[in-house]
Order: sequence, then structure tokens, then C-alpha cells
Amino acid sequence: MNFGYFTLSDNRYPHNRRTPEQFVKEIYEQCLWADKIGMHSAWVGEHHFNLLGVNSAPHILLAQLAGATQRIRLAPAIVVLPVHHPLLVAEEWATLDLLSGGRVDFAAGRGYDTKEYQPLGVSLDDSLEMFKEGMDILWQAWTSEAQISYHGKWYRFDGVDVRPKPHQKPLRPFVASFSRPTMEMAAKNDWNIIYAPFAAAMMYGSLAEAVKLYQDACASHGNPPRRANCSYFIHICDSPADEQYAKEGMISYFQDALVDSFPSDLNTAPPTLRYFVEIVDTLKHMDTSKLSTKSVLIGSVDHIISALKEVEAAGISEVILYFNGV
Repeated sequence: MNFGYFTLSDNRYPHNRRTPEQFVKEIYEQCLWADKIGMHSAWVGEHHFNLLGVNSAPHILLAQLAGATQRIRLAPAIVVLPVHHPLLVAEEWATLDLLSGGRVDFAAGRGYDTKEYQPLGVSLDDSLEMFKEGMDILWQAWTSEAQISYHGKWYRFDGVDVRPKPHQKPLRPFVASFSRPTMEMAAKNDWNIIYAPFAAAMMYGSLAEAVKLYQDACASHGNPPRRANCSYFIHICDSPADEQYAKEGMISYFQDALVDSFPSDLNTAPPTLRYFVEIVDTLKHMDTSKLSTKSVLIGSVDHIISALKEVEAAGISEVILYFNGV
């Protein structure tokens, strides 16, 4: 099982003095450090308008990283595909994969914050259909040597020759999955999948069960199971007091940073994202006694190693770890 660096680029903390501009530079420096110490990959989140996160262009940051490194894999966590035209995304990430010698692990999802959609003139209500069409276009653009045409509800074009092609044959995407529709999409199309363990636990009971459902879905479509990755918030502790501090900080982070980004009202949440309402309710009422390895890695070295062995046994290919601080 491999290990990667992960950041959502979130900078929304009470009394935080770190500017967004400072943090973007720090993220780049942390990615360089991840390469130096031998981590397998660097996963950099995409967020807009200084809401949850401050890095809006992971492809640019990772392109800079590609030029400064030879080994580490380059991944967005994740591209919010419906707010971009998929043809442009296909061109940008194929170019990065080509110039980096095939080091891109591309991942896409729908996101969850309507405030990141509205200024761009895109409706979160339409995100699932747009995401499905966008992923279909990406896959055709990367795997077809001929010109491609598309006639969907959201994207329509004829005779487009998307160049350059990726170095990897194929550049198989990861689908960020919080729900069954996106899990089924990944399995049906022979794509990889990436889970957030806290969401997998709430939606499926455990990360292991989420991986099993994905593997079973792959088999039902006649496809071999591809890579299943997951992300984890992590804090390595050397005392009970440190562990309690880390857990209190994690609860504060969930409630101060994450909750406001998720759909929380059944009356306004898009039907395909209503499961977030339950997630928000759980996070609002969470306390330190409810934190476990189903959602976070907090504790001693031995405790975290034991938890990661269970993650590996569940069929996870790579864990991307979120160390963050202000």
C-alpha cells in the first residue's frame, strides 16, 4: 500500500493569520518535501473563492512541481469537473501527463458547495448529469486517436481532435465517491475510485464495505476491480494529552470548516446530494468520543499502524494523508 500527501487547501480557521497566498506557497513547499521523503504522490485540492480552500488551480501548482521533481505522482483532489468544460480539462491534464512522463493520477468529482458553483453560472442541481457527460468526454478524448463528437444534454460538439494525448495508455481516472451513483459510474466504466473514510463509514458502514461494494459492482459489469484509494486526516500523538488536543482540533475543524460547505437543508439540497444533510447532522453533533479510525487517524504510532493494516486488508491501494496546521 502506498502513501501520499493530501491537502484540501482549506484555510478557514478561527483567528487564522495565514493568508491564502502564503498557504498556496506552503502547499507547494510541502509537496516538495513529500517528494524528498519518498511519499508516492501529492494530491492537491481544488476550491474557489476563498471558501473552504484557497487553491483554485491544482494543474498549475502540480505543473510547477513536475518541473522540480522526477518521481512523485501528481494528482488533483479533486477536479470539480462540472464547473469546467471537459474538453479543456482533457487538454490540460493530458499535457501535464505527457510532460511529466506519465506521473498524473487524475481524479474528478462534483464537489458539494453551491457557493463555488453559482458565480460560475453553473447549478449544483445539474452536477450529476454534467459530471457523467464530462467524464465520458474525458475518457473519449484520452483514449480515441480519431476526432470525437458528442451530443449530450450539456455538451455538444462535432469533429474535435483533442491533443496532446496523455503519456499513459490509458490515463485511467479516479472517481471521487460519496454515493452509490458515482461508485457505480466508476465500476461500470472500468475506472479507479477514491473514498473519504468518514463518508464511506456513514454511507456504507465502513471503508471495507465500501471497497467491497465497488469490487462487486466491477464484477457485475465484467470489469476487474481497479485501484481504490482513500484519504485520511492524521495526527500522530505521543501522549494522551496530545491525543485529546488532536481530537478536539478535529471536531473544531469539522464544525468550523467543513459543515458550512456541505448541503445541509433537505428543502434546498439537490436530490443527488441529499445524503450530505445526514453527514452535516452527524458532524454537528459529533464529540471526541465518537472519533474512530472509521473517519480519522489520531493516536500513537502503534495505533495508527494497526489501523492502516486494516485499511490495507480492506483492499485500499493508497492512503493519502492530510497533515494540516495553521
